[in-house]
Amino acid sequence: NLDTYSGTKTGKDQVEKALDTLFTFAAWADKNDGGVCNTPMRGATLSINEPVGVIGAFCGEAAPLVDLITPIAAGLSMGNRMIIVAPETAPLIATDLYQILDTSDVPAGVVNILTGDHADLAPTLASHMDIDAVWSLSNADISKTIEAGSVSNLKRTWVNNGRISDVNPREFLRHATETKVVWIPYGEG
Repeated sequence: NLDTYSGTKTGKDQVEKALDTLFTFAAWADKNDGGVCNTPMRGATLSINEPVGVIGAFCGEAAPLVDLITPIAAGLSMGNRMIIVAPETAPLIATDLYQILDTSDVPAGVVNILTGDHADLAPTLASHMDIDAVWSLSNADISKTIEAGSVSNLKRTWVNNGRISDVNPREFLRHATETKVVWIPYGEG
C-alpha cells in the first residue's frame, strides 16, 4: 500500500506522478540526440549525446514510487543500463516494479534493482569498475560516500547532498548522456 510509505503524498498522487514521469521521459527519448552549431571560424560543430553506459542510482525516500521510477525512466530513455538501489523505507515497491519489468519488453539485465541499506551498498557501487556513473537522490552521507568512493576510478557522480527537490527532466537527461563534440572545418582549400 503506497499510502503507508508516502509521507504527505497519497499513493494515488504518487502513481499519477510516476505515470507522468514515464510519459515525460518517453517523449524525450528521441529528442535529445545533439545538434549542429555554427562556429565563429569557418566550420561547424557537431554534438552527439551518447548513453553513459551503466548507471547506479540511489533512490530518495520522499515519494518512494516516484523516486524509484524517475532515475529508471531517465536512464533508459537515453539508452543506459540501470542499477537501482530501492528506497530503504519502501523496498517492496521496488520488488513489485521488478515483477512488472520482468513481464514487460525490457530486456533482462537492463534494469537491476537492489534492496538494502544505502550506507552498505554505496561504497561498493561507487568503487565498482564496471559502473560508469552513480547518482544519489538519497541523504547527504550517501552522497559523500559516493563522491569519495568514485575518486579511484574517475566515475561520474551526480549527488543531491540530501536536498529534496523536484529536478527538471533535462537535468536527468544531461547526467544520463555524454556529449561528444566534433569540429568540422569547411571553406578552406
